[in-house]
Amino acid sequence: MAKQAVARTVDLEPIDRLEEKLRLLIDTVTQLRGEQAKAIDENTRLLDENARLSREVDTLRSRVADAEATGAELATLRDERDLIRTRVADMLSQLDAL
Repeated sequence: MAKQAVARTVDLEPIDRLEEKLRLLIDTVTQLRGEQAKAIDENTRLLDENARLSREVDTLRSRVADAEATGAELATLRDERDLIRTRVADMLSQLDAL
């Protein structure tokens, strides 16, 4: 009878080891799932941030284009002003000559 009890105890050791390995596996899988969920959340946050920054870049590009157009218009107006100033100076010179 004692031999049977020892044999049963010996036979249960592999099952105990298997049970422990399964617990470790379950803990590892649970931990990995948690890490995966965190990674997905971080990825989503980064994608949202990327989309926001892309919109901001588009807005800034538009503002730069508007500023360049305004600069070009300003240069044209300055050239026209200089031309008008020259013509008025010529007309005043002609009037002085009279």
